[in-house]
Amino acid sequence: MTLIDIGFGNRLVAERIISVVHPASSPVKAMIGLAREQGVLIDATQGRKTESVIVTDSNHVVLSYLTPERIDQALTKAEEEVQ
Repeated sequence: MTLIDIGFGNRLVAERIISVVHPASSPVKAMIGLAREQGVLIDATQGRKTESVIVTDSNHVVLSYLTPERIDQALTKAEEEVQ
């Protein structure tokens, strides 16, 4: 189990992440609203602007202030450390 930092010391299990996307598109905004309604939205931004939306294999949607590129770097680094 590999944990990656998604900002402010919050961590996610890297193996459970399905996708990391930018929040600007209408479909992603709709997904965030649906997740909020269903109670599966986790806001890890601590009031900052949402820069990335992370979808997990448990259908949770996690908001982060880190950019998708920074999260991708953390995922790549975690993958390299495992190998």
